[in-house]
Amino acid sequence: MTDTAHLAARLPRLAEDEQRDVRRAHRPFPFDRVVLWGVTLVLAGGFAYIVAINPNFEWPVVGKYFFDPTVMQGLTVTLGLTVVGMAIGIALGLVLAIARMSKDRLAWSLSALFIWFFRGTPLLVQLIFWYNMSTLFPRISIGIASWDTNDLITPLTAAVLGLALNEAAYMAEIIRGGLLSVDKGQAETAEAFGMTRGRALRRIIIPQAMKSIVPPTGNQLISMIKATSLVSVIAMADLLYSVQSIYNRTFEIIPLLMVAVLWYLLITSILNIGQSAIERYYGRGDRGSANAIAPAVPDAVSEQESAR
Repeated sequence: MTDTAHLAARLPRLAEDEQRDVRRAHRPFPFDRVVLWGVTLVLAGGFAYIVAINPNFEWPVVGKYFFDPTVMQGLTVTLGLTVVGMAIGIALGLVLAIARMSKDRLAWSLSALFIWFFRGTPLLVQLIFWYNMSTLFPRISIGIASWDTNDLITPLTAAVLGLALNEAAYMAEIIRGGLLSVDKGQAETAEAFGMTRGRALRRIIIPQAMKSIVPPTGNQLISMIKATSLVSVIAMADLLYSVQSIYNRTFEIIPLLMVAVLWYLLITSILNIGQSAIERYYGRGDRGSANAIAPAVPDAVSEQESAR
């Protein structure tokens, strides 16, 4: 047996012995970490205890209204606005991102102008603007058809338009950043195989860009949940508006606000779990690449031995 073959035979055993030695290596007791964890738990427990026994929070009232029909109806409106706003925002954002990366100057300019306007103005201002559209245009006409603006732009329509268009501007930049993260050689290879640009985007570019798109999109979804509270300003009966309508009658402001806070925290916690699962799904290729590194050295040695 040659030296190279002997080395190739011993490599797996040497790697196993090295891992065993690392596991048996002496590690000093992490006193600083234990103290830090202890202090953190004591402070967190003390704060939770103070909040729990504080009578001003009126926890019985929180429990009474947590599943109140008015609150549940407002929660349904909040979730519906979030789903519709995100769906339109992502779809329109994808179109804007592709237009922003286009070599067509008109498409690039229109996309850039849209993103500049809707990212540069506050969402609350946009909602109020849409809600008061009839002030500028009392009637909307298309050809021979004409409608009263107040009949078209209801609080629901204004809320959907404001949330969706604002989200589309942010999603356009998120998607564009994800597409730019993919190696340009991928598109060139797809073109060499005769794929159209649209098919290359669907089959090759976008699936690889998802790893960079998913985390910020998850953040935008959570932000959208919280941003729906702004529609209460235009009399849209979302979660916040519902609890406000209750405490305007009962004057139990703090416990009703706690009901809204707890529902928002519950929803965002569920979304965080879903986001983590999606990130693991699109990141599985990296783990496979890392696992494939270990046998690379023995294989290389074997190829050298075969060549000799």
